[in-house]
Amino acid sequence: MRALYREHAGPLLAYVLRLVAGDRQRAEDVVQETLIRAWKNAGQLNRATGSVRPWLVTVARRIVIDGHRSRQARPQEVDPSPLEVIPAEDEIDKALWLMTLSDALDDLTPAHREVLVETYFKGRTVNEAAETLGIPSGTVRFRVFYALRSMKLALEERGVTA
Repeated sequence: MRALYREHAGPLLAYVLRLVAGDRQRAEDVVQETLIRAWKNAGQLNRATGSVRPWLVTVARRIVIDGHRSRQARPQEVDPSPLEVIPAEDEIDKALWLMTLSDALDDLTPAHREVLVETYFKGRTVNEAAETLGIPSGTVRFRVFYALRSMKLALEERGVTA
């Protein structure tokens, strides 16, 4: 193993450094893993004819590829501590507003409620709402006008202003 290390570690490190974009620590880890695998497969290497360097280079390249693939398959973990200093949005006000709005909508007549739902909540135009509801577009405009007035009064009764 010492002879293998003396003969092949330097050139192998230079080769692996190019594969890992100059990350010396990672390159040293790959060379170490390659030499450990060579030690574990010493029986096969002794029977091999010629140099073992092609085998070492192939093993090192595969270790680098496997490392790259494993990092791609699993996203890098991040430290959650910066998230702790970000204040969370207070959802209470939003929930209260939605409850008040829903309660005020319940005070409207069904005809007024359905035109507001179609135009304001579903985002349809007057013509689209008229087609969906099966009524003339002039009727939709008329109902929207009076529904908004009724909605304003219902919200004022609940303490909502402007």
